[in-house]
Amino acid sequence: WTWTRHTTGLRLERMLCWPYQLQLVKLVLLRKRVPLYKHIADLVGKSATTLPVPAITVINGGTHAGNNLPIQEIMILPIGAKNFEEAMQMGSETYHHLKDIIWEKYGSDSCNIGDDGGFAPNISSITEGLDLVIAAIDRAGYNGRIKLAIDAAATDFCVGKKYDLEFKSAKKSGQNFKTGDDMIEIYSQLCSEYPLVSIEQPFDKDDWEHSKKFTTLELCQVVGDDLLMSDPERIKRAVNEYTCDALTLKASQVGTVTEAIEAVKQAKDAHWGVMVSHRSGDTDDSFIADLAVGAAAGQIKAGAPCRGECLTKYNQLLRIEEEFGSEGVYAGENWRTTAS
Repeated sequence: WTWTRHTTGLRLERMLCWPYQLQLVKLVLLRKRVPLYKHIADLVGKSATTLPVPAITVINGGTHAGNNLPIQEIMILPIGAKNFEEAMQMGSETYHHLKDIIWEKYGSDSCNIGDDGGFAPNISSITEGLDLVIAAIDRAGYNGRIKLAIDAAATDFCVGKKYDLEFKSAKKSGQNFKTGDDMIEIYSQLCSEYPLVSIEQPFDKDDWEHSKKFTTLELCQVVGDDLLMSDPERIKRAVNEYTCDALTLKASQVGTVTEAIEAVKQAKDAHWGVMVSHRSGDTDDSFIADLAVGAAAGQIKAGAPCRGECLTKYNQLLRIEEEFGSEGVYAGENWRTTAS
């Protein structure tokens, strides 16, 4: 179980290590005869009874869609649900109302979906996307019970030390190059005008300066993805410099299960949030569902409520909640502190 790339001397790419790790885990479970989430909880040192809040992708942009929206994802967090089952119901209903709204406003050809299953209408501004989602939440009747999150994936539109919000446009005006301080102002305004509670990768992976400046404002959860790459040394630096306050944990990004557990422990020790995440173009393996429960992550990002590779994770969480019965607890309002 403690096999890592370091102890074996192997220098394989991390994603190539991952399938072998999953097979090793399955062998351990056959011997131990416990559910996967329970085994992970034992390793982390937590009780496995908490279901995470799903960060459900509803709109795709950035490099994950063929529209002009610069950011990669707009997500909804049903923190006001009483359990995970209701959270998925709320998310699914909002998702389908969003489809109707996009159809009505832009036509049927705007209901195509992106890499994570979110709709990809041909919009170019972040506020336009957020307005669509707010309208869908309102139509579904979940005002106040669903919050918003975005994955900016700003590394994709960083040019030099500036951010090109028109990087996908065929007709660039040249007026949308923003400095890091400009982006802080944009994000701050979004947080004040919308129920936006989390922003993932708001700056370039090497823009530690502006990530720190924005995090210290404490306007929302700031999640490090490319900034951290689930790497222990980068996590340590971010903790020391307060460059973000949450970890995107992509299991295949760290390469081994042991390293994934260590990354979770680092984040917990710093009282960070932990968002267990899938990868774009993921398989239908449901490991991250068990990881989110076993690690008491509080948050899981598995895409939209459609497509087999997304639904397999959500369905596994529904099965786990059913198995828990009355002992199960939905993270809900405690989605950020459950991991601590």
